[in-house]
Amino acid sequence: MSNATTVFRELFAGVLAMGDWSIWVMFLIGGILIYLGVRKGYEPVLLFPMGVGCILANIPGHFAVTPANGEPGFLTVLYNMGIANELFPVLIFIGIGAMCDFAPLLRKPYMMLFAAAAHLGIFAATLCAAFAGFHFNEAAAIGIIGAADGPTTIFVAQKFATEMLAPLTVTAFCYMSLVPIIQPPVVKLLTTREERLIRMPYQEEKPVSKTALFLFPLMVTLIAGIIAPISVPLIGALMFGNLLKVSGCTDGLANCAQNELTNLVTLLLGITVGATMTAENILTLQVLKILCLGAVAFVFDTVGGLLFAKLANLFLEKKINPMIGACGISAFPISGRVISRMALQEDPTNFILQPAIGVNVAGQVASVVAGGLVMALIPVLM
Repeated sequence: MSNATTVFRELFAGVLAMGDWSIWVMFLIGGILIYLGVRKGYEPVLLFPMGVGCILANIPGHFAVTPANGEPGFLTVLYNMGIANELFPVLIFIGIGAMCDFAPLLRKPYMMLFAAAAHLGIFAATLCAAFAGFHFNEAAAIGIIGAADGPTTIFVAQKFATEMLAPLTVTAFCYMSLVPIIQPPVVKLLTTREERLIRMPYQEEKPVSKTALFLFPLMVTLIAGIIAPISVPLIGALMFGNLLKVSGCTDGLANCAQNELTNLVTLLLGITVGATMTAENILTLQVLKILCLGAVAFVFDTVGGLLFAKLANLFLEKKINPMIGACGISAFPISGRVISRMALQEDPTNFILQPAIGVNVAGQVASVVAGGLVMALIPVLM
């Protein structure tokens, strides 16, 4: 009878474990991520794989993480090969760099000011995390969520807050994907309809020389690397991807980085990050605090960019649409698309995509620089 009971328990271990309420909660979370990605269209390339990974990782007795023979499962292999050693963030940055066009930034360098202001959330979230009882290295890792850049968050967390890697990564990617939900209410709260109707018509700009486009990523890498050497993997990968694009002799590699490489790594990164969303990692008070602090970071990012743009309008003869200040976060190109869509909702003939994407590209550079500075400061201030 005892042997029969043992066999029964082994055969139906998964079914018996389904009585644990936390498993159903994680299934629900995974389902919500899939729903937001598939039905609502909120960055499905991120949320869809994350939702699937979350469900896989929480199936009782599954072999996706640790099979019966003790060998690592495929999700564990992906984690060790891409997140634990920071490979996926670096590869993602190569793809992002190949997508970026720095010409608008070189024509109007003042866009970097909007990007800098739109990273106010890093400092706001860091201070709030410190007051909430987190150690300085943990608070800084939480604050970097305000860079609005999932790969940067992974990179910083892996170095200074390894035990918090799963919730930090999930929070950063989820909030990046939810920019279409987070930013519009904040923008409408802090701007008047008259401000949102300010037109920034498309202008035929003077072309930027190929020499300037080629030298810019090299100079940024050198300057950022000298100031904060620890940032070289991220800023170097980003600018390497851009060099592939602007060199004029590696179009095949640039296209591969933009498309095949980015899609493949995003797919693997999404399902691997989702697989870290187990009940013991997510359903804790600490994770709830991180989720709240992540929201603080994103809201203050948007507020910082908007208020700086409104301040600039006090001194500018030709007013700018202050909504573009919100694009200074690094969620590229999500934020630029969201803000340009908001302008079209107010006035179907008001196209501000060009300046919005320009500020968004500046935010991508600013996020990497901010991440590098945070990584350089943590060992000094700890």
